[in-house]
Amino acid sequence: MAARHFFGKEVLVIPCATFKDVIKLASNKKESDGGVMAIENSIAGSILANYNLLQRSSLVIVGEVYLQIKQNLLVNTGVKLDDIREVHSHPMAIQQCLEFLDRYNWKLVETEDTALSAKHIHQHKSRHIAAIASKLASELFSLEIIAPNVHTLKNNYTRFLVLKKEDEVQKINGADKASVSFHTDHSRGSLARVLTKIAADGINLSKLQSFPIPDTDFKYSFHADMEFGNIDQFEKVIEDIKPLTEHLKIYGVYKRGEWK
Repeated sequence: MAARHFFGKEVLVIPCATFKDVIKLASNKKESDGGVMAIENSIAGSILANYNLLQRSSLVIVGEVYLQIKQNLLVNTGVKLDDIREVHSHPMAIQQCLEFLDRYNWKLVETEDTALSAKHIHQHKSRHIAAIASKLASELFSLEIIAPNVHTLKNNYTRFLVLKKEDEVQKINGADKASVSFHTDHSRGSLARVLTKIAADGINLSKLQSFPIPDTDFKYSFHADMEFGNIDQFEKVIEDIKPLTEHLKIYGVYKRGEWK
């Protein structure tokens, strides 16, 4: 859904079983033109493992998508609520819908993916099994939405990063957001000096995430998402904070995603 939102409905999507596979395929010119990877959720927080995957890759962020999470109860044609004995879905999706599910005495079965659960009940023509998944999954696998919007919290968004290979990235006109990683010399006040300089240059720091640096004694690097009015403003802050850091890497300069 995030890929369709960014590239259009005609985009050909290659499904991956793991986020590691997303990075691997997105890095292979013969396999794909890039990747779309979840990075954080407004309720569950950051997916730290995916930040580590991004750091170890050579991929560049070229965009982002904020996707509102809407869960639906899907069944094969003609199945009624009274026919259902089991509900299959990803454990996070099940947790998001417990207020609805607690009304029924159904067996809850955790699976690896919401859409895959929908695919399985379609393939097996199940009459006693329902799936929790998206509206798009119902369309792809010809399932009926027997109960729409069964998620408990309505204001639930997942942020996705759009990634491309470094040598295929072109300058994005109108870019107003960037993701960078840096670490300081860890002397007293070193991080505060960097943050003060970012604020003084009029940059909005929309995210700051710390990560332990491997093979060090509790030293940390920081991933920062910066929002700005124009590219000159961003280039100035990078120039200003570079002398205050021991390492600084820009993961991408792109346009802010809209909350849909």
